Amino acid sequence: MESTPTKTRYSDVELQEFKELITDKLNSAKEELQDLTSSLSNPNKNGTDDTAGTYKTLEDGSATLEKEQINQLAARQKKFIENLEAALVRIENKTYGICRETGKLIQKERLKAVPHATLSMEAKLKQN
Repeated sequence: MESTPTKTRYSDVELQEFKELITDKLNSAKEELQDLTSSLSNPNKNGTDDTAGTYKTLEDGSATLEKEQINQLAARQKKFIENLEAALVRIENKTYGICRETGKLIQKERLKAVPHATLSMEAKLKQN
């Protein structure tokens, strides 16, 4: 009984599909980062400068918290962009979709959901 050889990498056609998916996600992520960055440089679009001074201290605290949250979101977005760009490099190297722990192919469904994944579900579950 002859067994079919196990697939060791995705085909060029499949890699191209992933590249298009990742490029779309990358463009969206960059737009979102731009929105976050511009909201940091233009705080207070709703202008509450004319409100009474009693509310000023509460407002300052709230504005600071909001800025911190936006900074965290922006940092997360930058990391996501870096991960997507690294995935594009792996596509060019034809190593995309190969688990860095097991060396097996990561399931297509997982890559469609998390295109920058470098671990198969098997390896990811072992981490926890």
